Amino acid sequence: MLLELVTGQRAIDFSRIEEEDDVLLLDHVKKLQQESKLEDIVDCNLARNYDIDQVEIMVQIALLCTQSTPEVVRMLEEEGLAERWEVWRNFEKMRRLENERLQRRFNWGVHSINLQEDIELSGGR
Repeated sequence: MLLELVTGQRAIDFSRIEEEDDVLLLDHVKKLQQESKLEDIVDCNLARNYDIDQVEIMVQIALLCTQSTPEVVRMLEEEGLAERWEVWRNFEKMRRLENERLQRRFNWGVHSINLQEDIELSGGR
């Protein structure tokens, strides 16, 4: 919900599929954040009437809330945003590298769709 407030966009938006692969707002924001394009994240209706540092903090908190075991309240009260943000970024980097490694190892891509169809068509063994 916080990402929707910052961006002025819906959580799922099929119009983004024409421009990129990210239909989910979460994936869209992650990509822009990783590319350091925070200005592209902010709702254009704000007409640059915002503090980019506050936007960065809100995006960080929103992305941290998407962890499988969110600890945002503890983070805000005890550990601090910077420490939790660094842990999350390292986790995301490792996850992304692992996904890329698996894609190279199994040569996933266009061919994986055909492979899946071949498996489904061949039936049980």
